[in-house]
Amino acid sequence: SNFIKRTPKPKTGTLTRVDSRRALTVKADVQEGVLVDTKLGEVKKWMSTLELDPRVSIEFKGQDEEQKKSAEFLQNAFSIALFIMFIILVTQFNSISSSLMIMVAIIMSTAGVFLGLMITGQAFSIVMNGIGIVALAGIVVNNNIVLIDTFDRLKHTASSIEAAILQTGAQRLRPVMLTTITTILGLVPMVLQINIDFAARDVSVGAPSTQWWVQLSTSIAFG
Repeated sequence: SNFIKRTPKPKTGTLTRVDSRRALTVKADVQEGVLVDTKLGEVKKWMSTLELDPRVSIEFKGQDEEQKKSAEFLQNAFSIALFIMFIILVTQFNSISSSLMIMVAIIMSTAGVFLGLMITGQAFSIVMNGIGIVALAGIVVNNNIVLIDTFDRLKHTASSIEAAILQTGAQRLRPVMLTTITTILGLVPMVLQINIDFAARDVSVGAPSTQWWVQLSTSIAFG
C-alpha cells in the first residue's frame, strides 16, 4: 500500500483496433417474432439521447449493414431495368407517350405490392420484396404491351378513339385476365405458405421451406 494504489476496473483481455482506433463489438439478437428494424430503431432513438464523447463513433453491422447493401444494389438494378425496358419500348413502338403509358403499370403494380403486404400483415423485406418488385416490373408490362399494341392498330380503322379503346378491351381483356389469374393461382400456395409433399402424401401450412418465398410470392401475386 506504500508503493501502489489499487483501483477496481473492468478486466480487458483483448484490445481490438480498427483503422488504428479502439473498437468494441456488442452483439445482440431479437426474440422470435420481433423485427430487427423495429428494435434497431428503438436503439438508435435511445442512443441519440446519450451525451457521448465526440471521439466515439457508432456503427451498426450485421443485418442492418446487409440490408443497406441490398437496398443499394436493388435500387441500381431497378433503375437499370426500367431504363432498358423504356429504350426497348421506344424502339418497338416508336413513341415516347405509348412507352410511358406502358411503364405506368409498374407504378400501379408497386402500389399493389404494399397493399398485399398490408392485407397479409407482412413486414416489408428489402431483399425478397425488392427482388419481387424488380421481377414484377418485367411481368406487368406485358399486359400493357398487348393492349397498347392492339390499340395502335385499331385506332387507324376505328370510327373514333373511344371505339378503338372499347374494341381493344373486348379483344384483349380475356387473354390478359387469363394470364393474370393463372399467375396468381400459381403463387397462391406460396402466399398461403402451403407445402404439398407428394411422396409422403402430406399437406402442411407454414412449413419452414415456405418462409423464404412467402414475401417474394406475395409481391408478385398482389402486384
